[in-house]
Amino acid sequence: MRNSAYSSHEGLVRDGRAKPEFWRFLLGMAIVAIVVTGSNLVLFTSVASLGSFERAEDFLRGATPMAVVIVLASFGFTTLGVALAAQQLQRRSLRSILGPYSLAITQFRRVFKALLIVTLIIAVLPPYGLGQPLEQNLEFSHWLVFLPLALGAVFIQTSAEEVLFRGYMQQCLAARFRSPIIWMGVPSLLFAAGHYAPGIAGENAMLIAVWSCVFGLCAADLTARAGTLGPAIALHFFNNIVALLFISLPDSLSGLALYLFPYDMSDTSVLRQWLYVDFAVMMISWLTARLALRR
Repeated sequence: MRNSAYSSHEGLVRDGRAKPEFWRFLLGMAIVAIVVTGSNLVLFTSVASLGSFERAEDFLRGATPMAVVIVLASFGFTTLGVALAAQQLQRRSLRSILGPYSLAITQFRRVFKALLIVTLIIAVLPPYGLGQPLEQNLEFSHWLVFLPLALGAVFIQTSAEEVLFRGYMQQCLAARFRSPIIWMGVPSLLFAAGHYAPGIAGENAMLIAVWSCVFGLCAADLTARAGTLGPAIALHFFNNIVALLFISLPDSLSGLALYLFPYDMSDTSVLRQWLYVDFAVMMISWLTARLALRR
């Protein structure tokens, strides 16, 4: 029996049902991987050829504003790969993966506005101590200059991930398998695998992967209820704006952040406490988005 709450998802899946073979999904994922790997190899090789090894390393870590902009914008290769795979294997356009354009924009705005209001309410609640004060990363005037470019780069990155995981993957699997456990679960597990980095996160690597999997399920649920990628992109975009442009960890993609946390990924015990807080905030954000969609 189909979940009536997810009836809107059928509009996204319908075009994929004409060619639902699993081999098409696997070949499509291979096309995406080839496009992304090849394009990034050319990009990063070009950057490395322009300076020293240290400069290239700083670029990959996102230690400067322009480095972060370029790294985030490079996720556009993912969107390109999905567009090619969908067109060649299913004769689908990128717009069909996004859902009805005007509805997606309306839902995006509604969810983003709701998340902004809830975040402002949380911000004025009793203060939360970090043990040490936040560190200034960029001067406010410098940060404002980069802000329009930074917002565009974050949007490219977050929309690309949603187009791939909650768009192409979820829709291809839903066209082949009836169970949401498969078409929501598999992309979420792959999304989590992409965020599993024990070499960087240490003991918190699995917890971060679990957080990513739950986030993926929340975004998948919003997509299935809305019938467009608008709400999932809004949720992801808002989350990454906060994490990349306002308060960031100092050891990864921190070049655009206004402030830095007074600890880094190596401080596993301190970071673990805030990951639990992040879980709570994520669930609040998901419920807020669901309420916004009911309006």
